Amino acid sequence: MAASPPQALLLVDGYNVIGAWSDLKQIRDRHGLEEARRELMNSLMDYSSYHNFDTHVVFDAQYQDTPGSREVITSYLCICYTDYRQTADSYIEKTCALFRNDQRKFSQRLIVATSDRAQQLTVVGYGAEWMSSQKLQAEVELTFSRVRRQHRTNHKQQHRSSGRFLASGLDPAAQQRLTEMRFGKPRKKG
Repeated sequence: MAASPPQALLLVDGYNVIGAWSDLKQIRDRHGLEEARRELMNSLMDYSSYHNFDTHVVFDAQYQDTPGSREVITSYLCICYTDYRQTADSYIEKTCALFRNDQRKFSQRLIVATSDRAQQLTVVGYGAEWMSSQKLQAEVELTFSRVRRQHRTNHKQQHRSSGRFLASGLDPAAQQRLTEMRFGKPRKKG
């Protein structure tokens, strides 16, 4: 069975989100940007999978004398590093402009996550939905809670279903006797 197409293309302004989430800021300040980027990726992996989003996290590489690149993390998540002298904002704006003329716009949402006010106005002008960095954090945390709750519920149901046989309701001595009978062990007369 083929996977269903993504519900949305989510563009995340990576450094803006790192600067807006207090836990990522602390990681950045204590352990560096690389560790903060890694933690952001971990946070967005399950979120993107749960919501069936094609998530692109965009990082500025404007001061690096290297061509832009794209690193696929999962089928739901990739990292995009901009070209030399290109900002994440201009990358996101260009993607929004191209999406505007794309056939996917009829079947897929385009969401941009950033707290940059100028960026918000620009992407909304292109027809994209806007989500603040703080709203994204709240959504990620809510999704994590839902997944954890579902996991606990499924675990409880599996545990309960293992007790659905009549024998599981018997005391241990009776269970032992049934086991002996099942394997044809002779009964000790006492």
